[in-house]
Amino acid sequence: MTTNMTSRSDYALELRGLETVFDGDKGAVAAVRNVNLAIKPGEIVGLVGESGSGKSVTGLSIMGLIDRPGRVSKGEILLNGEDLRKVSAKRLRSLRGDRMAMIFQDPMMTLNPVLRIDTQMIEAITAHDPRIDKTVARNRCRDALGMVGIPDPEERLYAYPHQFSGGMRQRVAIAIAMLNNPDLIIADEPTTALDVTIQAQIIAEMQKLCKERGTALIWITHDLTVVAELTQRVYVMYAGSVVEEGPLDDVLDNPLHPYTQGLIRSIPADNDPGSRLFQIPGMTPPIDRMPKGCRFHPRCPYVQLDCLNDIELTQTSAARSVRCAHPINQGEQVS
Repeated sequence: MTTNMTSRSDYALELRGLETVFDGDKGAVAAVRNVNLAIKPGEIVGLVGESGSGKSVTGLSIMGLIDRPGRVSKGEILLNGEDLRKVSAKRLRSLRGDRMAMIFQDPMMTLNPVLRIDTQMIEAITAHDPRIDKTVARNRCRDALGMVGIPDPEERLYAYPHQFSGGMRQRVAIAIAMLNNPDLIIADEPTTALDVTIQAQIIAEMQKLCKERGTALIWITHDLTVVAELTQRVYVMYAGSVVEEGPLDDVLDNPLHPYTQGLIRSIPADNDPGSRLFQIPGMTPPIDRMPKGCRFHPRCPYVQLDCLNDIELTQTSAARSVRCAHPINQGEQVS
C-alpha cells in the first residue's frame, strides 16, 4: 500500500488498520474500517467524503476524543512513531494541544464564551509548560493572533469570544491550535460556515503556517473545491473506508473510483453557471445497515456481480490506491 512506501520515522502521523466501532444492543458496528493513512511533516492532506463517510470519526479517533458508546477497536495511531493507543490517558492529554491539535467547524467548541481570549490562550500554553513566564506567554498569544490575520492583536487579546465575528472566532481557534507548534493539526470543516472571502484568507494562512512551521495538516471536508486549493494529497472516504488515495492532481484529473468521479462531477462548473448540478444517486448507508461487498455498489453506475464480494484497497501505482473491483480506465477523463 502507498502508506508503507516510506519508513515510519518520516511521518508525523501514520494510521495502520484503524477501526472505530459503536457498541449497541445488537453488538458493535464499525463507523471506520481498516483505514490506513500517512502524512509527512509540513504536508497538507485532504480527507474527503459526504456526510456519514467516517471522516470526522477518523479525526476524533486520532485525537482520542471518541465518546462512548464509540471506541477505537483495532489498529495503530502513530504520532511521530508513538502509538497513541498504547499511551496512558495522562500522556494522551499532554499530547493534545501540544503535539497535536484539532480545529472544529464551530469555533465555540474550542472557545469558552465566559473567558477572555488571553485567559484561554495563556492556559493553552501553561497547561503544557507551567514554568513559562506569563508575559512571555501573553506575547506568544499576541503574535499568534497577528499571524492569523486578526487586526490589533494586542487589544483583541482582552476581548471575549462574542465580540468577534464568526470568521474572526475561527481565526482565534486556529491561533490556539498553532500556539504550541504542534506536529499535527486536524481541521474538521473549519471554513464551511464562512463566506468565500474569509474562507480563502484562512486557507492561505493555513498553507503559510504549515510551510513555515512544518506542521502536518489533515483537512476534513466534503468540498473538493477547498481540497483543490489547499492540499497536496487526498484520501477519499465512503461508508467508513478509504476508497481512493493519491496525489491531488492525479485524483482530480483521473479518478479511479466511481464515487470519486461522482464527487468531482458534482462540482459546479465556473464556465457554465446555469447548468444543472450533478448528484450521485442514493444516500450513504447507515453504519448498521451496510451493503455486502463494495459499499458503494447500490449507487454505482458501473456495478457488476463481483462487486458483491469484499474488496481490498489495492495499489495501482507507486502513489495511488483504489478500493474497486473495476477501476475507471486510467485514460478516461472526468466530464
